[in-house]
Amino acid sequence: MSSNRVVVYKSPGEVAVESIDFPSLEVPQEVADHFGITKKAPHAAILKIVTTNICGSDQHMVRGRTTAPQGQTLGHEITGEVVETGEDVLFLREGDICSVPFNIACGRCRMCDEGKTGICLNVNPARAGAAYGYVDMGGWIGGQAEYVMIPYADFNLLKFPDRDQALEKILDLTMLSDIFPTGYHGAYTAGVTTGSTVYVAGAGPVGLAAAHSAQLLGASVVMVGDMNKDRLAQAESFGCVGIDLTAEGELTEMIAEIVGDPEVDAAVDAVGFEARGHGEGAGEAPATVLNDCMTVARAGAGIGIPGLYVTGDPGAVDDAAKEGTLGVRLGLGWAKSHSFATGQCPVKQYNRKLMNLILHDRAQIAQAVSATTISLDDAPRGYQEFDDGAARKFVIDPHGMVPA
Repeated sequence: MSSNRVVVYKSPGEVAVESIDFPSLEVPQEVADHFGITKKAPHAAILKIVTTNICGSDQHMVRGRTTAPQGQTLGHEITGEVVETGEDVLFLREGDICSVPFNIACGRCRMCDEGKTGICLNVNPARAGAAYGYVDMGGWIGGQAEYVMIPYADFNLLKFPDRDQALEKILDLTMLSDIFPTGYHGAYTAGVTTGSTVYVAGAGPVGLAAAHSAQLLGASVVMVGDMNKDRLAQAESFGCVGIDLTAEGELTEMIAEIVGDPEVDAAVDAVGFEARGHGEGAGEAPATVLNDCMTVARAGAGIGIPGLYVTGDPGAVDDAAKEGTLGVRLGLGWAKSHSFATGQCPVKQYNRKLMNLILHDRAQIAQAVSATTISLDDAPRGYQEFDDGAARKFVIDPHGMVPA
């Protein structure tokens, strides 16, 4: 094989599918140079992509809201079949179908030893932590493609126990690479437990995953706030209570009408830095959701923040926000003794247990996020529809392996 096809960022609002070299068992040059290691990666594997999902954090790049360069390859939600392994890969075989955590981790550093694989110290010259197909994340080629290289494969890959079962449940299992663990992480770090009342800000795929996760964790009621009526309907389809943020009234009042109390036991920010103010036609206000969460979370509550915040946003509303400095009411959170959980989800902390929930029919994450299969060539359309507010999670099927 001599070529590969991958989704690339072209300009704000535009992606394309282009041909690149077939993956090799090598780490990016910038990683090798910075860490003083060889490019050769005998610890790596090459996967034939079974499914790869479009993520809201991809959209931040495609909207021109990051420093992503033209030609940036995309895709970090990857499930694939092993087709080649390096000589140091001991426990994977050709034909194995595996979930790929979006965090790239070496399995050797202090952070990996502590289970904090989202901030591995040996995979990105720019900062702790790396991901496939993402700006400032180490130069690793994205997985919205036909094939992809996975480093440190024995450590990173989660092998599914049965190939036929995996393909049967692939639309659920494909969510293990990011969205399901990320949503679960948001709910879990917010302290959701048996009987909790929960507010989730955002009914996009991550918010829906957080809402479904809150239900799995035992929440008594899960309220989801958004301005998109189709997405609110999707949240309500699996038992959540939708809160229309375009309606008149304070959020605390809306919550009180549902649970008899203006505050909740746990709150989750599944929106991030492109948040908007309340009301029809409200403008961008990047601290809105964080401030809402502090307002509605009771004293002593946890706030999980799987929503993405960045240090470089060229399209921000003001100079402070362009560098990630936001008008967050930290004094309120301090006064209420809130705890905040930020940063990338360490996928490996959760993915195996969530896989077991899927395989034993205890979690229906594909249904919760409205998984919708498209071809690799349809990726530009998927990006456009997602950006337009479609209440769906687009799953790219490059090789036609998803059962009809």
